[in-house]
Amino acid sequence: MEILVRRLASSFSTSLARSTSNFPTRFPSHIGSLCSFSHSSVTTEGDAAVNCLGFRTWHNGGGTFHHSASIDPTAVVEIGAVVHSNSVVGPSVHIGSGSVIGHAVTIGQSTKIGFNVALSNCNVGDFCVIHNGVCVGQDGFGFFVDEQGTMKKKPQMLNVKIGMNVEIGSNTCIDRGSWRDTIIGNNTKIDNLVQIGHNVIIGDCCLLCGQVGIAGSVTIGDYVTLGGRVAIRDHVSVGSNVRLAALSCVTKDIKEPGDYGGFPAIPISAWRRQVAKQSQASRKK
Repeated sequence: MEILVRRLASSFSTSLARSTSNFPTRFPSHIGSLCSFSHSSVTTEGDAAVNCLGFRTWHNGGGTFHHSASIDPTAVVEIGAVVHSNSVVGPSVHIGSGSVIGHAVTIGQSTKIGFNVALSNCNVGDFCVIHNGVCVGQDGFGFFVDEQGTMKKKPQMLNVKIGMNVEIGSNTCIDRGSWRDTIIGNNTKIDNLVQIGHNVIIGDCCLLCGQVGIAGSVTIGDYVTLGGRVAIRDHVSVGSNVRLAALSCVTKDIKEPGDYGGFPAIPISAWRRQVAKQSQASRKK
């Protein structure tokens, strides 16, 4: 009897193995054209899984990074953030969820990056703060009409260089250079919703208030203050120690330090006289 039971058990296990072999045990090995879902599509290196595109999960925060990126062990990459190939992330850097660090971007030590930030074609210095929604390193706004009347895009191939201890407010955009790098100097502070065009150079210790717009190829010296919604036209130079009142528009070079205001921007005393005259004229009417 015992021998009969053993034979029945062996026959049952053999038939079960044959029946299960007729069913797929894995997902299809190829879906679309991106990657394979077979067992060879995920490997392990150390403690991190590497997917078919070469990305791993960062141990400190749960974010994703490319295997060719160099990230200091003390850096935090939050879940949902992505660090792309050949990027360098320094010690004590914090990258918030939803942020994307593009190919070959460098981030200096102790820099804090908020949520949904996009960094590409740029180098960021030490001790910077980049708030939510900032975009750095995208193409500048450069176009021309060719001989056939077709609108063509000018090449935008250079980078953005951000100095040390720079703070950039939410939803500010800084374009990459076309004929020279876009540069933000050390200790400069930029408010929310500021637009900085391609090839702009901003010196050290500048203050840019909300909704400032700086067109391409502008050069700004050190210790310059731009009030809210100041506009600066392209290819203009603003010297050091200049302060511009809110809503001013710079249409030509400002070489002398001092306070300026109006449209076009002129020395503040002359602008105030203009405003007083206009006020008196309106009262007489």
